[in-house]
Amino acid sequence: MTFEAAPHPKPTSARGPSAGPDRRLRLHGWHDPAILATGALAAAAGFAQFGATSALADVARSFGKSSPTGTSVAAEVGLSFTVLGVGLGTIRLAALGSLPLAALADRVGRRRVMLGCTALGLAVTAVAALSPGYWWFVALFALGRPLLAGTNAISGVIAAEETRSRDRAKAIALVTAAWGGGTGLIAVVQGVAGTALSWRGLFGLVLIPLAALPLLGRRLEEPDRFERIRGATARAAARGRILGRAPAALRRRLWLICLLITMLGFVTGPANALLFVYSESVLGLPRLETAGMVVAAGILGLGGLVAGRWAADRLGRRVTAGMSQAVIALAAMLTYSGSAAAAIAGYLLAVVAASVFAPAIGALAAELFPTGIRATVAGWMSVAGVLGAVSGLVLFGVLVSALDDFLVAAVVVALPVLAVSPLYVRFPETQGMELEESAPD
Repeated sequence: MTFEAAPHPKPTSARGPSAGPDRRLRLHGWHDPAILATGALAAAAGFAQFGATSALADVARSFGKSSPTGTSVAAEVGLSFTVLGVGLGTIRLAALGSLPLAALADRVGRRRVMLGCTALGLAVTAVAALSPGYWWFVALFALGRPLLAGTNAISGVIAAEETRSRDRAKAIALVTAAWGGGTGLIAVVQGVAGTALSWRGLFGLVLIPLAALPLLGRRLEEPDRFERIRGATARAAARGRILGRAPAALRRRLWLICLLITMLGFVTGPANALLFVYSESVLGLPRLETAGMVVAAGILGLGGLVAGRWAADRLGRRVTAGMSQAVIALAAMLTYSGSAAAAIAGYLLAVVAASVFAPAIGALAAELFPTGIRATVAGWMSVAGVLGAVSGLVLFGVLVSALDDFLVAAVVVALPVLAVSPLYVRFPETQGMELEESAPD
């Protein structure tokens, strides 16, 4: 099989005829318009998905009863951390629905499913601005979460399949940066606007990327790697293969990568979702400082993505993923150790480590599994992260409410992540290999 570059190709129709097994693959550079369009959709989904976390302090005050003279966490925040943890856990748990959506992309195509997920996810988030109560807010975000998570999962698959080995980690880093930029942008907008923009107005802003979706959809392509096997996936569906099921020969590998992602979610769930409530309502950080922290994180995160891309291509996918996952766990303990300086330092360190982690794990996961189930695997990894995050959120919330001690709760959720990080060496190293070499169909 040969590969040819196509710097500025015309978009491939999602309804076009299936390609034969010997046709030349049309692959792109990491900054091709098709990759940029994928990143733009990921940014829109990140902007919408992170709204629940960014505005959580405002939502808690709006629907709860805070007391300026109280000393408990519930009095400072407005709602107990148990209620917040269960609510955020419910939203995270709803992302389990991203598995069938991602698996559907292995049958009908990446482009069609990604556009549908993004459009519906943004629309539901906009409706959440009208929530009459906290649990309505939770329910609406839970409805949109699997759609936005599906967009995120499929974006990484497209970035991997549209590129060669030398550009793959770069393309995944670009898409990850776009997603991170979207999540950071909503926090920056909230911090700069202050009380002039309520959380309802904040969620209404997702109508802007929703309006731009038709334009972005024209640039989004169906990867040639999927077009080449489209007929085979259609035949598998006709034979009644269960949606989301992986071949028996690959299940052990799938279980291991899902275990590692589950444990990572166990610490990143509370570390990310409750950070803004902790920093603003417990430590008393002004919103402008929080916004500055997010801006700094965006800058450092870009540096981390560059470093992660370099490390994944030079040191290897496995070593980079394992070491950065361990650093994330240590950073979570620092974040909740009790001071504003530690919270900021821990958050920034976690952002850098997560940015280093993303290109390595994205490339590794794509290179370990064949095209016919690559989106399904991305869906399973999303589910694994959800299960870990929900477990971590609930446990962290219960421990904080019972002990009124954030550091102890952080240590409990971080130590298991440190323990499993060395297991990445059990995977074969795929650095420098094309997808047809590391995971042939």
